[in-house]
Amino acid sequence: MPAKYVPIVAAAWLALAAGGAEAQTADMTFFVSSAGSGKGADLGGLEGADAICQRLAQAAGAGGKTWRAYLSTQAAGGVAAVNARDRIGAGPWRDAKGTIIATSVADLHSAAANLTKQTALNEKGHVVNGRGDTPNMHDILTGSQADGTAFGPGEDRTCGNYTKSGADGAVMLGHHDRTGLDDSAAAKSWNSSHLSRGCSQDALKSTGGAGLLYCFAVN
Repeated sequence: MPAKYVPIVAAAWLALAAGGAEAQTADMTFFVSSAGSGKGADLGGLEGADAICQRLAQAAGAGGKTWRAYLSTQAAGGVAAVNARDRIGAGPWRDAKGTIIATSVADLHSAAANLTKQTALNEKGHVVNGRGDTPNMHDILTGSQADGTAFGPGEDRTCGNYTKSGADGAVMLGHHDRTGLDDSAAAKSWNSSHLSRGCSQDALKSTGGAGLLYCFAVN
């Protein structure tokens, strides 16, 4: 092939690859957010958290879907609790590379869920740092019990339903890489592993996180 055609062919292949990546991202129905609010666990409540998911999905070419953050809230001030499992649609859900992570809500909350460091990708299709990486960012905000339901009222498990960014309060975290300090069920849980040390960005970082979210397309 004449040398003058090599750049043209290379550009064509790059365009095809880019088109394939965009098509794949358009089919994405699940991702770990590449960023949080930047204010620790203060996400602006569920509405603010959903907006983060929607904005990141839009930037990745998947904004045609309605996105929700996988978060539960606790009952407070006469307002009923919200279960994370009830706000994410029916499934199935695929990551940015097209891999199915779960076929239904029941599957997602079972031992069969295909959620690992290799499948819990961000909206750009990139692997999210896990245990052993620097910095470790495997703690994902959920405020949820292992079955995807809310904690009862009382002790804070949601940083004031995602409105706190100080030392007070705590939020339940999951490990996107299913890896922890031991082989316990909690350490391997993607959605209910342990509480944060506080609600600030620094507190989340100190326990191995960055204020990231699980985002699911509901349609």
